[in-house]
Amino acid sequence: MSGGAGKAHAVQLAPPALAPWAASPVGTAYVQERTSGQAGPEVLLTALVHGNEYSGAWALDAFLRSGLRPRRGRITAAFCNMAAFARFDENQPDASRFVDEDFNRVWAAGVLDGARRSTELDRARDIRPFVDRASHLLDLHSMHEPCAPLLVTGLLPRNIAFAQSLGTACQAIVDGGHADGVRMRDHGPFGDAHGDRIALLLEAGQHWEPTSLQAARNVLMRFLVRSGALDRQDVPAGWLQPDATPPAPVQVTHRVVARSMDFSFAQDFSGGETIPAAATPIAWDAGQPVLTPYDDCVLVMPSVRQLRPGVTTVRLGRRA
Repeated sequence: MSGGAGKAHAVQLAPPALAPWAASPVGTAYVQERTSGQAGPEVLLTALVHGNEYSGAWALDAFLRSGLRPRRGRITAAFCNMAAFARFDENQPDASRFVDEDFNRVWAAGVLDGARRSTELDRARDIRPFVDRASHLLDLHSMHEPCAPLLVTGLLPRNIAFAQSLGTACQAIVDGGHADGVRMRDHGPFGDAHGDRIALLLEAGQHWEPTSLQAARNVLMRFLVRSGALDRQDVPAGWLQPDATPPAPVQVTHRVVARSMDFSFAQDFSGGETIPAAATPIAWDAGQPVLTPYDDCVLVMPSVRQLRPGVTTVRLGRRA
């Protein structure tokens, strides 16, 4: 079985100390800006959309402490769900994903403009002006299970091309989002097929592995260079991993949603596996097999860490 719903993975990466960034020059707590005074991209870097996913927060903290400033445009760094992060407990590290609801499912305009209140919605409304003005968004996440880094692009060709151009080995995952709410990376103009705004979501690796911090820092710096905010020679030594040719993108076609608590994978999948034949059992749900829908089916982010009926346990895709 891949990723049990019981014991959490070891916390190998301690939470960062983020108090220095609470006071904000723009009036929104834990939002910092670095400006160039020159025309250029409006880059937004976000971390802690989920409170227990802090490798990206380490990367943002390192960027802010480095003193780097953009050569062109403006770079905004936002630590998002600080209320959930404040609850992080190494003995229950999965419990601080959010306070009231998933911060990354509230980004539909109708939800943001509505009357409903929650910890996450209030914070999303605080951060929304920075999301709305961004020309480039990099949203830094990590994963329940150990897995090679992924760049989630959405469906728009411009985002896929941008991800493939970064010079990393990250697998691009082309998907249409979630049925239970809109992600920040799909909000407003980021989802406009006729627009030019860029939005990527990095899944850097397992939440508390040091390699996830390395992946987050590498992609963050490459994103800033590719956007035009920095030049490559600006990047501090050791922050970039070697250039790599990315694999072909994977187009997500199906989501396997658990129907019961009696769900288990047929073997210990870690993600990225290609199942050669259609109708191969990859899991069992309430005694019934879960079968691959076609030949050469790629498994994306398999996990039963948050198992409950209705949760996505794995995505299935085809390689382009």
